[in-house]
Amino acid sequence: MIKQTLIKSVCALSVLLASAACVSKPAERPNILVILTDDMGYADVGFNGSTDIKTPNLDELAANGTIVKSAYNAHPFCGPSRAGIMTGRYPHKFGSQFNLPRVSRSGGLGIPIEETYISKVLQDSGYYTGAIGKWHLGEESDYHPNNRGFDEFYGFLNGGHDYFPEKFVPAYARQKKQGLDHAIFGYLRPLERNGKEVQETEYVTDGLSREAVNFIQKAGEDKANPFFLYVAYNAPHTPMQAKAEDMAQFPEIKDKKRKTYAGMVYAVDRGVKRMVESLKATGQYDNTLIVFFSDNGGKPKTGADNSPLSGRKGDVLEGGYRTPMFFHWPQKIPAGQVFSHPVSTLDLYPTFSSLAHADIPKIKKLDGKDIFNSLVENTSPRPGEMIYAVRHRYGFSEAAARQDNWKIIKRDKEWQLFDVDKDPAEKFNLAAKHPFLVREMVAEMEVWSWSNVQPKWFHIHKEGTQWREKAMPRYHETFSLEQQN
Repeated sequence: MIKQTLIKSVCALSVLLASAACVSKPAERPNILVILTDDMGYADVGFNGSTDIKTPNLDELAANGTIVKSAYNAHPFCGPSRAGIMTGRYPHKFGSQFNLPRVSRSGGLGIPIEETYISKVLQDSGYYTGAIGKWHLGEESDYHPNNRGFDEFYGFLNGGHDYFPEKFVPAYARQKKQGLDHAIFGYLRPLERNGKEVQETEYVTDGLSREAVNFIQKAGEDKANPFFLYVAYNAPHTPMQAKAEDMAQFPEIKDKKRKTYAGMVYAVDRGVKRMVESLKATGQYDNTLIVFFSDNGGKPKTGADNSPLSGRKGDVLEGGYRTPMFFHWPQKIPAGQVFSHPVSTLDLYPTFSSLAHADIPKIKKLDGKDIFNSLVENTSPRPGEMIYAVRHRYGFSEAAARQDNWKIIKRDKEWQLFDVDKDPAEKFNLAAKHPFLVREMVAEMEVWSWSNVQPKWFHIHKEGTQWREKAMPRYHETFSLEQQN
């Protein structure tokens, strides 16, 4: 009798554990589609408050998924932000705090090969992997997408590109004929497929969307293995170049910059529609997790709108590195949900790895968290824990940290404190009312800073000279509380 009771108890416990495991980690490994825009403003998509830019296809996905209202990048500009996405670590931890050198081939530099990319982890677990669009993580062989975990690559390796082939192709040819190979501006160079130059004939955003569709169709032919596709549009990054028919969608926008910007965003939305149609046509839609976001905040001077946030690309104000984001996965991610808890793009690495049942190297360090259960349950994935941002400027470092609803920030002399749930525009400084909270948060951020390393490169030599002249990063001043009232 005792033996039978024990057996029943063990069986019941096994059922409960199995049930819990199913809830925490879906048994079927999903396809993972990451759609990344470049320099998009917080309010430049319909699902995040845009009143003038149409993004019907993104909005539909967002409405049928979970919109993340407090999503943060690891850095407020391109290169370091992307390094964080791929490595799951703050770029300050491996010397990638600045964009790669502006010179040809990025000066032969790139993200250290010791940092295992999420693409490599997924590839090793059997995923068919593809990267399309902007890379900006290194151009030499060691740093090339095909050597960092991607089976397929189509796009460009540097930090940006012109959009119209009828303009950049002849411009490149003229400079090539003049023998200016190493001096040719990267935005004019041919795109490439797996290391070989190709002649793109479409508006670049459309060309990248075409290649994404081709990848999805090819992946659909292999029903045995899931795919990971990283579509990194350069839109709406400069140069501001939009198709006339896309700008024509916005007759009510009179400002030329805003109209051009709107056209560039609309082209991305058209591309998303094509990808979704391809997923459905190949029977992969229901088992594909789609994550959409931007690499940093927008630039108002080029037409972006970060409302209601303050700041812009490059700032540690909210508008500098907080991004519109959604997660979409039918029947797995709650539909119609607004998720207000703070998350980081560093969380994608451990979340994707968990969903893929993939093994992360034991020596691999990660700064993010697996947030899947939190998204499903609408709970905070990091109660009481911080998300950091540091941007180095001439002679000083801007610094900020988000903890629950609170954010500390220092851009000049004093630390400020904001309740960014209630005050996303960072207008009402509450530091004087909560001095002990400020001290505690600053102290914790200072501990985090001690393991940051010196930059391995600078975007231009002048930055490196100034860094040494000013004895940067000057954290002894950054984390000082002497100026506090």
